[in-house]
Amino acid sequence: MQRGRESDETAVWREEVRGSYPDRRLIALSGRQRLESWRRGLSPPPPLTHLTGARPTGFGTGTAEAEMPASGWLAASNGLITGGTLAILADIAFGCSVETELPRATPYTTAELSLSFLQPTRPGGLLTAGGQAIHVGRSVGLSEAFVIEQETERLIAHGTSRLTIFETLDPLPEPPAELEPFETAPYSEPDPFLRPAPDGVIPQKVWAALPGAEIVRRQIAGELPPPPLHHLTGVRPVEIGDGTATVAMPCTEWLASPTGRLQGGAIAMLADFAMLIAVETTTTAGLAFAGLDLKVNFLRPASPDGRELTARAEVVHGGRTIAITRATVADAEGRPVVLATGSSIYLPGRPASLGEVELAEA
Repeated sequence: MQRGRESDETAVWREEVRGSYPDRRLIALSGRQRLESWRRGLSPPPPLTHLTGARPTGFGTGTAEAEMPASGWLAASNGLITGGTLAILADIAFGCSVETELPRATPYTTAELSLSFLQPTRPGGLLTAGGQAIHVGRSVGLSEAFVIEQETERLIAHGTSRLTIFETLDPLPEPPAELEPFETAPYSEPDPFLRPAPDGVIPQKVWAALPGAEIVRRQIAGELPPPPLHHLTGVRPVEIGDGTATVAMPCTEWLASPTGRLQGGAIAMLADFAMLIAVETTTTAGLAFAGLDLKVNFLRPASPDGRELTARAEVVHGGRTIAITRATVADAEGRPVVLATGSSIYLPGRPASLGEVELAEA
């Protein structure tokens, strides 16, 4: 049986982190001005951009666009990019669309996001997200985003987000008098998402022969390979039961947004990954499944301290067609960071990679 232990050469999350953060004095500017500093090349890309390629690409009044390569590094064990991973891209569009309408010295954070998944997402090509601010008030911002596969122009996900808008800083900080254009440091090799992705997709013959719980057990034991996403982020299952799963992910700086904290979308990805594995433990040999939706409430920020976030997920209802799940993500001190719920669909007669199927009509 193929062993699943990684080598240091493929454990990107153990590498020295690339990227940095905007000048803290930029908070003195309006949201539109802060984003303009990025467009002019005055703000550096954060670590998460170097890791995944996810970045904003444009903005208008109440609108924002973002993109993320559908890199093979993002693939799960069935060869697909999970819906929760799309939250990394959507979260950029959610936040930036609201940020365009914020006054100077006004911070904000994502409080909740919801995504519905319409099509399976396969590696290859480019994913884009268009965000639209629905409401920007004194304390709450609402936005929506459409995630599209650029080459085919297929809508693959739609979502909404609620953001907490904090009071204007008092006293007002002094804005920078002048900012120098940021120059990216030279590196000896490309950013992780640009490198050839490692193997780790489990062949269909294995899915057809083994129940889902046995596949996960063999991955935990190192008898089957972990997915490419593990090599990128360190996410991995550590324990399973009947309809339950515990998944850990190192809180590395690679997952940090421009705020210097873990991006909300990256934490949502962990919650979704755990809920999908909980569903996988309920599948018989040859029974495919896919996530349909995800809702995440953010309770506290997570700092990139190198310790682990732990997601504990369970199937709270498993019918013949639909499974309903919930998960809690906690930090290394046991404090809850995220509460999440989701639903998945069982797809008998489909390969693990799903083939051609529209989830919204399955």
